[in-house]
Amino acid sequence: MSPMKDVIVGQFNDGYLPIMDGVTLTVRNYAFWLNRILGPTYVVTPWFPGHKDAEPFPVIRYFSVPTIVRPPYRIGIPDFDAKLQDILRKRRFSLVHAHSPFGAGRAALKVAREKRIPIIATFHSKFREDLMRAFPVKAIVNEQVDRIVDFFHSVDEVWVPQESVALTLREYGYRGPYQVVENGIDLQPPVSVDEPAAAGGRHLGLEAELPMGLFVGQHILEKNLEFLVRSLPAVIAAVPGFRMVFVGQGYAKEQLKDLVAKLGIDRSVIFHPVIHDRELLKSIYARADIFLFPSKYDNAPLVVREAAAYRAPSVMLEGSTAAEVIHHRENGFLSPDDVEAYAATVIGALRDRPLLERVGLGASATLCRSWRDVAGEVRDRYLGILSRWA
Repeated sequence: MSPMKDVIVGQFNDGYLPIMDGVTLTVRNYAFWLNRILGPTYVVTPWFPGHKDAEPFPVIRYFSVPTIVRPPYRIGIPDFDAKLQDILRKRRFSLVHAHSPFGAGRAALKVAREKRIPIIATFHSKFREDLMRAFPVKAIVNEQVDRIVDFFHSVDEVWVPQESVALTLREYGYRGPYQVVENGIDLQPPVSVDEPAAAGGRHLGLEAELPMGLFVGQHILEKNLEFLVRSLPAVIAAVPGFRMVFVGQGYAKEQLKDLVAKLGIDRSVIFHPVIHDRELLKSIYARADIFLFPSKYDNAPLVVREAAAYRAPSVMLEGSTAAEVIHHRENGFLSPDDVEAYAATVIGALRDRPLLERVGLGASATLCRSWRDVAGEVRDRYLGILSRWA
């Protein structure tokens, strides 16, 4: 048999559909494309109540309990699931890939060591911020970060989605080698955004002439959303008809709604639920004139690339990890870490339509790599690792 048909891969992560975030999309696209161009690919992830998987690849679920601080995320406990242990013991994996250093990652590490196969781990997230919110005790957080670093020192190859993300991993204490493997998007840049933009406007109830800002993602304070909301009154006052649309869900959503009301801008702000329909999400991106993403928490946000596919350039903070791919006034906009300066950057972009359109085209041209292309690179890397391992 050819090596291609012999390769069986496990993608392990502590969250998956119906939870929608950047890591979920990464895992799903890895599994979807590798299942087509490499060999059988499994997703191993915690059970989610009421959800039935309907993927074109197998999804293995295991015992989980709800979280208190980050619903709807769940805490998977693979060691408590005897059925999972039996499945993993009998399954013939060639290689496993961990997208989290917690329960799923440690289950992947156990499989790798028992079967004597290679394990890759991707560092996706700034875990210290998440831990500080869950356990606001520095000693506990430091201990957990040390365990995360130990996990990455234990695997055979470490990947990061862009070079700047490695700086965070180094700050945590990781001293080993790493490889940069960029993420992709599953949204193909269209020849024209006019038709999807019109559909998005109809869905949101926005007239075509109204300028629109957009945020898509988890509604959590770690993403600097209070900063974003506080920048909006100046934008709304300076740009006639401006509307801001927030798409997503999270623990801070009601808090953000209250702040919007307190600032007296609720007539200009729309809070939309999570959008699982990718065709609808495309139309929302297309309707946006500009994507507002001042997060210092994110590493390599897929939403910035997705917005770019529909020519909505992002406004990000200078020096943030996420902004590594942005070149000011070429494929996005960079602002100092100041509410007034951020608002001024947004206003300047919206008032200069030729510049905004040119930067939007630059974003589409430079930030939109397809998941199929990424999966081809991942396949080649997997095969190289297996060849060296043999």
